[in-house]
Amino acid sequence: MSEAWTALGMPRAGGVLLIGDHASNHVPADIDLGIDPALLNEHIAIDIGVAEVAALLIEAGAVDAAILGGVSRLVVDCNRDEDAPGAVPIASDGHAIPGNALDQAGREARMARFFRPYHAHIAATIAAARPAMILSLHSFTPSLASDPEQARPWQVGVLYNEDERLAAPAIAALATEGLIVGDQLPYSGKLLNATMNRHAEANGVPYVGIEMRQDLVRDGAGQGLFAERLARMCSKLSLYIAG
Repeated sequence: MSEAWTALGMPRAGGVLLIGDHASNHVPADIDLGIDPALLNEHIAIDIGVAEVAALLIEAGAVDAAILGGVSRLVVDCNRDEDAPGAVPIASDGHAIPGNALDQAGREARMARFFRPYHAHIAATIAAARPAMILSLHSFTPSLASDPEQARPWQVGVLYNEDERLAAPAIAALATEGLIVGDQLPYSGKLLNATMNRHAEANGVPYVGIEMRQDLVRDGAGQGLFAERLARMCSKLSLYIAG
């Protein structure tokens, strides 16, 4: 175990691996972000519901293993390229993060402590037990403080970049659940897909990025319902890959 990541379940060659880059809002005691602590419970700090849904998917046997980010995305955003400015964000959705105004040495220390161990663990897991499919699980806010007029009606989004193998089957499976599905919404995987580009596309592993709307997974009932939907989706995608 590491402060950079949390592992659930047992990876299995030919199985399903879940990756949740933003599943935690933890900020180590020796890091001061300089923000109102209440913000750590908001979408800028954590993908609400991801850790709970991941655990339910493993309990149901729909996913074999999960690798979840160990710290808040405000400490380090692991779904970015390492040299991207947003990997250590100085602002998020209109909120300044003054504690992240780091010099080069400070930024390097943050990368070495969290970002690189997280991605090294994902790479080692895939190398040791190559999955048949990767599920990249995120959640999105129904409304942005910085753009309150933007409508976000989708209940779930499906994201992908160059590898589109599982996109259409995933969209179809989620639509069958009665969900309003966003294809490359609320944002496009062609613009923001760093973890999957690195670990799925670079290795030729089929994957799908799923964005759950956060108001639907804030409580146990919502998380359970979404886990059931995603379990059925994973079952259909596994059959699609095998067939």
